[in-house]
Amino acid sequence: MKRFFGLFLAAALAAVPIAAQAEVKELRIPLGAGGFGFLPLHMMKEHKLIEKHSAAAGVPVTVNWANIGGPSVMNEALLSGSADFISAGPPAFLTLWDRTRGTPVQVKAAAGMSSMPMYLNTSADHLKALDDIKPDDKIAVTAVKVSIPSIIMQMHALQKYGKDEVFRFDRNTVSMTHPDGVVAMLTGNKQITAHYTSPPFHHREIKEKNIRTIQTTSDVMGGSTTFTMISTTERFQKANPKVFGAFLAALQESHKMIAADKKGAAAVLLASMGGKGWELDELVAILEDKDMKYTTSPENLMKYAEFMHGIGTLKNKPGSWKEMFFEEMHGQNGS
Repeated sequence: MKRFFGLFLAAALAAVPIAAQAEVKELRIPLGAGGFGFLPLHMMKEHKLIEKHSAAAGVPVTVNWANIGGPSVMNEALLSGSADFISAGPPAFLTLWDRTRGTPVQVKAAAGMSSMPMYLNTSADHLKALDDIKPDDKIAVTAVKVSIPSIIMQMHALQKYGKDEVFRFDRNTVSMTHPDGVVAMLTGNKQITAHYTSPPFHHREIKEKNIRTIQTTSDVMGGSTTFTMISTTERFQKANPKVFGAFLAALQESHKMIAADKKGAAAVLLASMGGKGWELDELVAILEDKDMKYTTSPENLMKYAEFMHGIGTLKNKPGSWKEMFFEEMHGQNGS
């Protein structure tokens, strides 16, 4: 009888649906390195878009926006569970996707966030192209070897000089923040010869008559390319499907708001940069540049992946961009 009762109880319990674990009540999201590439995050913060869409989905959340940036810091935050979504450029994302593949904390892309070029600027008379770099010339990049500009220069070297010379320009690079790079360029500091930078820092530099652009990332990639993208872990996405959907809806609304009201978006960006150093009209003009795009679709991500796998930076080669994205984005026209 006891055995029968035990089996009956086990069967009855198995038939009762397990109560679904409640989704998170708070999201923790780093704001990233700042500038135009991270503007959608600031729009979401300023207009409380995540709160709006999560409430509409029946899973209201509060959002803790952390003022941290830089790929290594944000990667650590995501893997340790102290951040729920992070933003980064394609090389940093691909490295994290590759590192976590097949683990319980598999990282995938939630969406693209922005697409825009980066620009190699110089005031040196002898530099007409990247290939004119001399041994003593130094190019400022945000991170040696792994930043977008570093990867782009490696791709250029592979195309022009072959696999044995893929790292030929690495020895000419030095790590420097974009603001410090601008100061060095504008003051004629001999510490650097050139600066590979992004909007709005590029636009500030080329206002000077002696500074010109000798290469862009679009030149090497052959067109529009993702600049920043959002990622999270499979564990988080599976445990919080409604919150995940609310985040995507908020991101998409931020893109629409930027397109519809560039002056309002520029005001949000200016405030995020301390409210000084730029004229509002300057920032609006940059937003109106045809090369500035806010889109959830990944662009040229596979070019980065194939290159990084080819030189051994990535162990795993994705079959397509969809392999690296959550299913919610698979309907996008990505590359």
